Amino acid sequence: MELIPVRGQRHPVTRFERGAGERQAEAARCPARDEPATVDPFTGYRYYAAEQIPSAQVIHRLRELDVPLAEVRSILAADDPQQRVDLIAGHLRRLEDELERTRAAVVSLRRLLRPDPDDLRVELRSVPARTVVAVRGHVTLPDSTSWYDTAMAELDAAFPPAARTGPPGGRYANELFTSGAGTMTVYRPVREPRTTGRIEVIELPPADLAVAVHPGRHDDIDVTYGRLGSWVVEHALAVDGPVDETYVVGPLDTPAPAAWRTEIGWPVFRLTPGERPA
Repeated sequence: MELIPVRGQRHPVTRFERGAGERQAEAARCPARDEPATVDPFTGYRYYAAEQIPSAQVIHRLRELDVPLAEVRSILAADDPQQRVDLIAGHLRRLEDELERTRAAVVSLRRLLRPDPDDLRVELRSVPARTVVAVRGHVTLPDSTSWYDTAMAELDAAFPPAARTGPPGGRYANELFTSGAGTMTVYRPVREPRTTGRIEVIELPPADLAVAVHPGRHDDIDVTYGRLGSWVVEHALAVDGPVDETYVVGPLDTPAPAAWRTEIGWPVFRLTPGERPA
């Protein structure tokens, strides 16, 4: 028979758990949860007060979001509502990051398991010498993403859209991938190249490249690199030199990752000037 909650009434643990939610095992282990109001000395049965239910319900909801018990304690102990919001928002951001990493890993694995031979189009391209503004540095692979973001932000701040004549690009020494550290160069073609701060004016030498387009995010760009490298081994003569990337469409152009396009240029030795795209 159900008990009617009235002031001062005690609720058996099973009814308390029903009101608090179904993840009672985790909630019961959480020190932030109130201790039982009374414990039957003969049966050991625990009884809870009605005013304890809201805290247990909060614990239940937080544990549904996989909030660690330590953070549950911090959230329940916070007197400032904004602090609680910040703590929960921080956990949600971590969940979103984990979901994004999982999504990227799944996409990459699917491409490795079921590669579509028709979705890699390779073009043999002769690129002329170009004068560009660039930022160069010796970078370790773990720091490469943050270094790239900072360097590209400097270029974008110094040369607004009206000053640019093409998409940005990057050249990466082979040692960056084989040894974990190497020279990175990010650049932009502009109307009037000039030096400022770390930005220098450099001459990119002419190059013959086997070019493939990587669509979307860079989470699985290594798969495109691998397939392009295999193509070069089978169809061309690879030469030493930095890999060239051109960011034809990127985050600054559209917030839609599906529309992003990165050209990867693998240095090769052209046998004849009239070769057609494969």
